[in-house]
Amino acid sequence: MSGGLLVAGTTSDAGKSVVTAGICRWLVRRGVKVAPFKAQNMSLNSFVTKEGAEIGRAQAMQAQACRVEPTALMNPVLLKPGGERSSQVVLLGKPVGEMSARGYHGGRQQRLLGTVLDCLTELRGTYDAVICEGAGSPAEINLRRTDIVNMGIARNAGLPVLVVGDIDRGGVFASFFGTVALLSPEDQALVAGFLVNKFRGDVSLLEPGLDMLHGLTGRRTYGVLPFRHGLGIDEEDGLRVSLRGTVRESNVAPPVGEDVLRVAVCAVPLMSNFTDVDALAAEPGVVVRFVDRAEELADADLVVVPGTRGTVRALEWLRERGLAEALLRRAAEGRPVLGICGGFQVLGEHIEDDVESRVGHVPALGVLPVRVRFAPEKTLTRPVGQALGERVEGYEIHHGIAEVLGGEPFLDGCRVGQTWGTHWHGSLESDGFRRAFLREVAAASGRRFVPAPGTSFAALREEQLDRLGDLIEEHADTDALWRLIESGAPSGLPFVPPGAPGAPGVPG
Repeated sequence: MSGGLLVAGTTSDAGKSVVTAGICRWLVRRGVKVAPFKAQNMSLNSFVTKEGAEIGRAQAMQAQACRVEPTALMNPVLLKPGGERSSQVVLLGKPVGEMSARGYHGGRQQRLLGTVLDCLTELRGTYDAVICEGAGSPAEINLRRTDIVNMGIARNAGLPVLVVGDIDRGGVFASFFGTVALLSPEDQALVAGFLVNKFRGDVSLLEPGLDMLHGLTGRRTYGVLPFRHGLGIDEEDGLRVSLRGTVRESNVAPPVGEDVLRVAVCAVPLMSNFTDVDALAAEPGVVVRFVDRAEELADADLVVVPGTRGTVRALEWLRERGLAEALLRRAAEGRPVLGICGGFQVLGEHIEDDVESRVGHVPALGVLPVRVRFAPEKTLTRPVGQALGERVEGYEIHHGIAEVLGGEPFLDGCRVGQTWGTHWHGSLESDGFRRAFLREVAAASGRRFVPAPGTSFAALREEQLDRLGDLIEEHADTDALWRLIESGAPSGLPFVPPGAPGAPGVPG
């Protein structure tokens, strides 16, 4: 059996995904054959593997950090929220039905433990090390009985646990201590120590607190990672920036030409794969922002209507906020609009949905000559094609089947004037196509914008992954981290009272 580690967090968004990717990149640069793993992921930001399986984009990004192809084994359970209380359950890359949170945690989740452990065992039999990512916090005492992603997987697989805390939020010492103190003795025995994330300032000022934390818990801190802008690639839990801020934490490079291009992304409900616009934000002179008001489209050179897990709900939202009317005006005026997946569907003539919203026939915006019918089976493919004279690669994740009745062909969708629609996610990551598309947008908008000739989105992503690896290599005790991965949690770790509450059915 190979070495392993579970990267847990004091909270959601503590930095588990990027720390896992950083450890993976550090290991692969040492010559270690490594794979990522997340037993259960809740995300609308997903990816399609070469074998046609849907997994979280965070795990696809971590696989890239490992320099291996992503597979369904790396994320056996994916939950895709469809509302406040229900999610689509994707098992081994294929949807198996909708389920309420109560139904899932009430029994279905625990029944998936065997499948999850089988996937992890297969990976550990193939790779030298498997770096696992937890979800939320391991100290969710109300969910511990059915947990298959944090201490449930650590206990069953004998994995040491590293707890990550975001010090930028404040309260990191209380969060570290409380996380350990709410676990049962058996779970605590696997928690080896801590990793501080997003620290700003002089580390020497933090060290007395780390020493006190060691005295209180008997557990060491394996590193203090400094705050770095622009490292939040392929998040899974949702949009982490203000709707009126720029996309992510990207630094906008100066334009090559005389003008910038302004891109407005409609922040529709249940937005999926918002990472589609990352490649635009990476272009020098392109400014991307997420918007939720009609007036914010006025100065945009391009409006993107992105994917969504709730197409009919998104259509209603666009109409309620006046964004639908603004989109119709743009289309009539020949101002660029790009609809991707669900965004493509809302631009069509009508939608027949007896699957997602189950409302039947719904008139859409009528900008594109397209009729959409939702099928029970989900389309999961990795298409390759041509557009604007350039090769394009993408991936499709949708229930809606589009019948294209006119317009110019465009990536299995269509184009009418300056309104474009496609089911293809990821197409803008194809550098030649992205530059050609932006030239079209600039010409239609009357902007003297010139795409940078040498921008490679794949190379930029590799640079980001290397920066994550550098963070681990330069700011973590990598010798101690490797011993943890290779040999497991240190023996004799002390129990920190009070431990898990003694509620019926809860371990401890």
